[in-house]
Amino acid sequence: MSKVEDALAAASETKALRIGKGLLSQVADLFSEQFPNQTAVIIADTTTYKIAGDKVYDELQKANIPQLNPYVYNHPDLYAEYAFVDELVDFLKTNNAIPIAVGSGTINDLTKLASHLTERQYMCVATAASMDGYTAFGASITADGAKQTFNCPAPQACLADIDIICNAPSEMTAAGYADLFAKITAGADWILAGSLNVEPIDEKAWSIVQDGLHDALSDPEGVHNGDPFAITKLVEGLMLGGFAMQWSKSSRPASGAEHQFSHLWNMENHLHDGEHISHGFQVSIGTIAITALYGEFLKTDVNNLDVEKALADWPSTEKSDAEALAIFVGTDFPEIGLQETKAKYSNAEELEKQLNMLKNNWPAIKAKLEKQIVPYQEAIRRLKLVGAPTAPEQISITRERLRETFIRAQYIRRRFTILDVALRTGYLTQWLDNLFGKDGIWKI
Repeated sequence: MSKVEDALAAASETKALRIGKGLLSQVADLFSEQFPNQTAVIIADTTTYKIAGDKVYDELQKANIPQLNPYVYNHPDLYAEYAFVDELVDFLKTNNAIPIAVGSGTINDLTKLASHLTERQYMCVATAASMDGYTAFGASITADGAKQTFNCPAPQACLADIDIICNAPSEMTAAGYADLFAKITAGADWILAGSLNVEPIDEKAWSIVQDGLHDALSDPEGVHNGDPFAITKLVEGLMLGGFAMQWSKSSRPASGAEHQFSHLWNMENHLHDGEHISHGFQVSIGTIAITALYGEFLKTDVNNLDVEKALADWPSTEKSDAEALAIFVGTDFPEIGLQETKAKYSNAEELEKQLNMLKNNWPAIKAKLEKQIVPYQEAIRRLKLVGAPTAPEQISITRERLRETFIRAQYIRRRFTILDVALRTGYLTQWLDNLFGKDGIWKI
């Protein structure tokens, strides 16, 4: 079996995936196969309906598949926000139709959650290789001021027509490449969590994401130029990331500290030129930042880690809780720091075990990380070639804010990453001083 077929067999929710050129003509066949004798309804926005929605409608009509009038969002600032989920839920409650999400990240996430809330499966027609969420378990939605992942099943069927995806705006394809590239640092974070007995690596999920990852990322120039072969590998890589999340019922296989940067900026309502920034472009800067932090980590002589000093400096539960509450005072999400850091707080005994494991096994851990991480300059080169941002200023993040993000991002997710290792070892300030000092990458 191919990597995709093997991963599809392991997926718990998606039963069919078709990727290839000219496949939009197969949409009715796929719908009939997965949803026999059901009524369809297209969910799209004004742009994606023009790109593929009207063709999907025509194909369903030619196949005599009953369908409702398409539900087309016409909001000028449509994004994955819970109010838009509620809007779609209200519509779906009036019928029993199977939604066909025609679009990319926003349309897919809105449809995914609304379908779940109205107790039905759905199908997805991808229009851009812009993110890995098509086949992912869970929908990333902003609610109550915070970007949150809501548990809900992936689509039962997904179709990706490479002809359409090759013609998507280049910035959307660049965003997808950056989202896939983030699996490099996410994998390194999982290596750390597994090595310190915090969260063992699920070998099946790891294999689904990581086995073909470097190959899928090997031709950024081809991706930028819309080469069908390079785009197909990118789409497959993104779909595999979703399947791994289905398998594990977690975003751990595909998301690490680099995503925490993006989630924090979303929660802070960060805009670039007055507009929302794509998930992939935020993740691009997050990945570059975490890659640089790993560079500092790998240069550090962890064999000489002063475990006793790290333990002495580690805050008590009470002090940790107070710090977590203080850091987000005045935001829309004042409690999240306390909630998430309490979930991953280590007492002195647990911390001592973690630090000694890191110190005593450092040569083996370092070798795994060096094999996993793409060096900083190479990461920059590839992301530039594909057209993704590589400097924080390109998405209106100042260097001062980037430095603060290294500190604040650790508080918003209970996921164990390099940020937690940096805090536990006491190395964070030293590493940040190197990155933002007079000889650093982001001199302030």
